[in-house]
Amino acid sequence: MKKKIGVYVCHCGGNISDYVDVEKVRAEIEKDESVFLAKTTMFACADSNQKDMVTDIAEKQLDGAVVASCSPTLHLLTFSAVAERGGLNKYNYIHANIREQASWAHSDDKLGATEKAIQIVKAAVAKVKRSNALEPFRVAATNAVAVVGAGIAGLRSAIQLAESGAQVYLIEREFFVGGRVAQWDDLFVSNETGKELITRLYDKAMNHKNITLFTGAEIIENSGSVGNISLKVKIAPRHFKLNCNEGNLAKAIEVCPVVVPDKFNFDITTRKAVYHNFPGEYPQLPVIDMEHCTRCGECEKVCESVDFSQVNEFLNIKVGSVLLATGFDPYEPKNDEFGYKTIDNVVTLPQFKRLVHYCDDQLVYKGKEVKNVAYIYCVGSRQANGENKYCSRYCCTAAIHAAITAKKKYKDLYNFHFNRGIRTYGKQEVLYDESSRLGDIYLQSFEDHPPVVSKDRDKTIVTINDILTTDKTLEVEADLVVLVTGMVPRQDNSIGSLLKVPKGRDNFFNEIHMKLRPVETVIDGVTIAGASQGPKNITESVNSALAAATKSFSLIASGELALSPTIAKIDVNNCEWCGKCDDACPFNALAKTDVNGKMVAVVNKSVCKGCGMCTPVCPSNAIDLIGYTDNQIESMIDALVSTD
Repeated sequence: MKKKIGVYVCHCGGNISDYVDVEKVRAEIEKDESVFLAKTTMFACADSNQKDMVTDIAEKQLDGAVVASCSPTLHLLTFSAVAERGGLNKYNYIHANIREQASWAHSDDKLGATEKAIQIVKAAVAKVKRSNALEPFRVAATNAVAVVGAGIAGLRSAIQLAESGAQVYLIEREFFVGGRVAQWDDLFVSNETGKELITRLYDKAMNHKNITLFTGAEIIENSGSVGNISLKVKIAPRHFKLNCNEGNLAKAIEVCPVVVPDKFNFDITTRKAVYHNFPGEYPQLPVIDMEHCTRCGECEKVCESVDFSQVNEFLNIKVGSVLLATGFDPYEPKNDEFGYKTIDNVVTLPQFKRLVHYCDDQLVYKGKEVKNVAYIYCVGSRQANGENKYCSRYCCTAAIHAAITAKKKYKDLYNFHFNRGIRTYGKQEVLYDESSRLGDIYLQSFEDHPPVVSKDRDKTIVTINDILTTDKTLEVEADLVVLVTGMVPRQDNSIGSLLKVPKGRDNFFNEIHMKLRPVETVIDGVTIAGASQGPKNITESVNSALAAATKSFSLIASGELALSPTIAKIDVNNCEWCGKCDDACPFNALAKTDVNGKMVAVVNKSVCKGCGMCTPVCPSNAIDLIGYTDNQIESMIDALVSTD
């Protein structure tokens, strides 16, 4: 039992002290005979207080410490590090949350919030009295990272990892790299084309000896834990030999009788079952779409590189970390959402951008010249009665940039922007200014009165109650209606389920903390980057890719990992294998083993996360959780129910 515990109660700049009497908390806690000192502080996380804590721990030789402040999600690591700097084992530090659990939860009852805070801190003191100095256990780490997704974020993170010295396996499910960026022409602000950007990154990645690219590849199995993760990768065949002749390829495409909608162009054009999206796409080896191929054999007659004998390959790789950069899908409007698929001249913004790419001197859609374009914003974002209540952030800028591009390319084009408030943040504001100077017209409505798209014989009418003209009802006869769609998570993100990566309320991959740990997930060794974790533009995606690469590399750089000792512990004398702990464990960290002729449970230390799911289901109470033992938890409960 510890006798020299230091307790620090934080005001949190008023977040706590406005609703909790922190001086009363301090006075009550210092009555405990094990509390050597008790202090209040305006900001416990401030550098000045951290220095004071280090001095107190070192000079007064404290054997335990408690900080009563905000959520441990924010500052548990902060104060654990403070404890270590003072010479105290970090597992003899306990964090008490009296902001979220007391002051914020009971802001209407200061007396009640104060009493609850006292009990919470008493419980923390009771736990630290019985805490033990623990040391992390170390495992070897493989100096390799699997980067899943070869879009802008995946390519950039792969390059960063390779340059840092890691072996990189770049795994792309599609047959070509580049993701969504490869589909765009001029990018806003930089005016570099998406194809040029991807080409530059692809060349740099392929010229690096540490990067191995797999296309048409998908992870189908995984095992192991951070530092030593085993992955099984399925690689689909392209059905073309490497020495494909371009002339023969053109003939093979020409004779192929199968015509399907071209997903690369968002179905506004068609392609053959033998295809290559555009001349500069990488890798430059073509593909046969076996989902639609009829095996008629016409392509084989004119191109000797066609090889239908190719089959799926399976590859086992071992990595220390996995970086997910799986990207996003554009929102697909529902049937008749703003006339989509029921009115023939309603398209999405991605379709419009590809249409502008293919139309040279005149903007034409379905044989009709386009003069008036109506852009309807926030389709699939900020939904009042839908799942996607978030703002996709990039759509306003993308729509305005597309409108400017179209206006400069085609004479006498008129752009009408039906919006709910323009969000061209940062330097992108200059695009909004340019659009306005070019004569684009902006009409705005509230979310509960969106624009209405209707058909009047051969005319398409967009109607709005425009709040910028004091709710006047205005109509625009549009030759083309463009639905400005937002970002949604990938429809097929099976890799997330395979790795058990949690998702947020928006269904994108969820980071631990958006400010303090913005690219880490609760699955050790798995980081996330780019639009897989939420809507981002290219700059933001690259920034997160660099952060994720740095974090992934930091895990494996030293060749070994220090893992938390807070894991399950089996008392083999009491254990009689029944399998209930194995059934309860979400991480498959428990297994049956023979100890002196007796079948008992054994814990895989590198896999166990210390979640405690196994402890309550054990019928013989043979499992304890290091750092959260029965003795510690029971003492905390006693402190919480105490009325002293």
